[in-house]
Amino acid sequence: MSVKKHGLSIGIERVENNFFLSLKAVGKLTHEDYQVITPMLDAALSAVNQASIKTLVDATELEGWELRAAWDDFQLGLKHGSEFDKVAIYGNKQWQEFIAKVGSWFISGEVKYFEDIESALAWLHKD
Repeated sequence: MSVKKHGLSIGIERVENNFFLSLKAVGKLTHEDYQVITPMLDAALSAVNQASIKTLVDATELEGWELRAAWDDFQLGLKHGSEFDKVAIYGNKQWQEFIAKVGSWFISGEVKYFEDIESALAWLHKD
């Protein structure tokens, strides 16, 4: 029997006055994944008083979204897009770079795609 992992994991830390959010997406995301992660993300971001969140999205194990999950992701971006200063998307597939460009339309901060994590982290920490 084969087990297929999918979902999102989230981490939040504060370094001085900057909030760092890390997300790791695994497998093909479902609507149910967003039903779990959205309230956690909403609660975490509600405590942030200023829009200076820097985010690392690890998409190296992301296979895509179910249609309804893609809509959930879009809604999440619209709801919280103004709260992000920088979003680094670390991936390994050509379509992920395209998704990063589309995502930048819905986020007020900068969005950039990287194929190595060291460059992504350096960019996030650079003022």
